Amino acid sequence: MKANKDSLGKAKESSFKLPEHVAIIMDGNGRWAQERGKNRIFGHKKGVESIRKIIRHSSSIGIKYLTLFSFSTENWNRPLREVNALMNLFSQILAKEIPELYKNNVKVVFTGRKTRVSRDLLEKMENAEQVTKHNTGLNLVLAFDYGGRQEIIDTCVKICNKLKNQQLSFLDSKEFSKHLYQPEIPDPDLIIRTGGEFRISNFLLWESAYSEIYFTQVLWPDFDESEFDKALKNYTERERRFGKTK
Repeated sequence: MKANKDSLGKAKESSFKLPEHVAIIMDGNGRWAQERGKNRIFGHKKGVESIRKIIRHSSSIGIKYLTLFSFSTENWNRPLREVNALMNLFSQILAKEIPELYKNNVKVVFTGRKTRVSRDLLEKMENAEQVTKHNTGLNLVLAFDYGGRQEIIDTCVKICNKLKNQQLSFLDSKEFSKHLYQPEIPDPDLIIRTGGEFRISNFLLWESAYSEIYFTQVLWPDFDESEFDKALKNYTERERRFGKTK
């Protein structure tokens, strides 16, 4: 890990420009477990180890925002046993990891809806945000019960209410963005999807309009610092034009 950090640091000092905001679709936990004759929950638990690695590495190399697609609006359609296990696992992670995140100056932010989670889990989520709100290092954004289409719908409802109450007289893309779930968080520069699938699965649909996208065959439990560095290196080799010519 130190070698990766040193190489990135040297490159950053020269022409290596790290993305400010990296978002990750963490796919492949279930398949990773099934390939080993285990149940899907075993894969999710193993995936937590990769989460720890990527958070620590992102913090150490100076990434400012890291968004992790933790639980989607569609994930409620999974078998009830798996959903309950995921909720329990997420609750345990929050209880266990927040002290270290606070110690490492990481600020935790949740994006998504919070109306369908249990009172106990909601309290843990709110506590995580409250405890770390003054931290000034990595901003860890956890997309939980999140769906890109739902965010756009919810944003439209907010805007329609403002228009109805004559609180808004002009609307463009910049004004629209101000009404998203987390408007203060910049759009992702780089979106990484693990697991070999080539789609964005309803993730940050509005915010990803000009994001660079990196797909890898590596399943999430096997995604470590070196794989993350490969994605970052690939990002730096791209030319971002935002619709403009050279």
